[in-house]
Amino acid sequence: MDLVTLQSWLDNGSFAVLFITMLIYWSGAAFPGMPYLSALGPAGMVIANLCIAGLLAARWLDAGYFPLSNLYESLFFLAWGITTIHLVAENTSRSRLVGVATAPVAMGITAFATLSLPRGMQAAAPLVPALKSNWLMMHVSVMMLSYAALMVGSLLAIAFLVVTRGQNVELKGSSIGTGSYRHNGYRLKQVDELVTVTEAAQLLGSNGSSTAVLDRRANAPQVEHLSPQRLSLADTLDNISYRVIGLGFPLLTIGIIAGAVWANEAWGSYWSWDPKETWALITWLVFAAYLHARITRGWQGRRPAILATTGFFVVWVCYLGVNILGKGLHSYGWFF
Repeated sequence: MDLVTLQSWLDNGSFAVLFITMLIYWSGAAFPGMPYLSALGPAGMVIANLCIAGLLAARWLDAGYFPLSNLYESLFFLAWGITTIHLVAENTSRSRLVGVATAPVAMGITAFATLSLPRGMQAAAPLVPALKSNWLMMHVSVMMLSYAALMVGSLLAIAFLVVTRGQNVELKGSSIGTGSYRHNGYRLKQVDELVTVTEAAQLLGSNGSSTAVLDRRANAPQVEHLSPQRLSLADTLDNISYRVIGLGFPLLTIGIIAGAVWANEAWGSYWSWDPKETWALITWLVFAAYLHARITRGWQGRRPAILATTGFFVVWVCYLGVNILGKGLHSYGWFF
């Protein structure tokens, strides 16, 4: 079997394995009483990860360059990164809900690369002069790994919103910042909601009227309380999402800096406001705002999850949206 045939088997095989794995994770979420599904999901992700790694290695041997020069190769590298970050996040959180969110995205990426891209875009081609550099491996691989980590972290934030039904909840995890929002905003809200009869009596005795007490209780926010299991799961998702995004952000920073150095070597300018560069900066700013809100402002729960969800779509625009329009120095070309 030659390397081209092996690549064809591996790309189709990785898609099939990820599709089955997605069904396993979804079935496990729908029927939690089936314990054997909890072991099949991670096993499927490991097999898919190895298949994609084998595909990229075969591509490297066949083409003679690091397989990150076109859209087909970068899509599979992204899928490999997502499955790798998934395995780390799932092993850390011990929650199979991670796979419910990440498996369909990884499967969709491989399906798009295998079934939708024209054969001409899937074939290896000689590198253009600008790509014949060691920076191809150093810059693009770091950027793709950062995209994978940011996507997984954002997907877990979306899962958090689903689990909590978009409510504001009080979390106790170690990922919560120490800013004023936690200690003031959430603490005061919790005090307002947990006014006891004794406190009400004290207030009544101090001001001689029940009006203030009644107004305080009437104006308290009405929160639908979640079960302890759901709150524990939400806390885990929030914690892992924050940590994975915290991994992806420095990778994105390093990737942007490496790209600027490479651009200066190739085109004589560190920054040219190419569409890809502009959206990479927007992506960096979105997740910098996320980390700033969590670390210095003490945000937790719904608000940073909404910000991370926005970041998920911004990453896709940065990675794929500006590339397929056929414009800019980073274009993969128009293929629709």
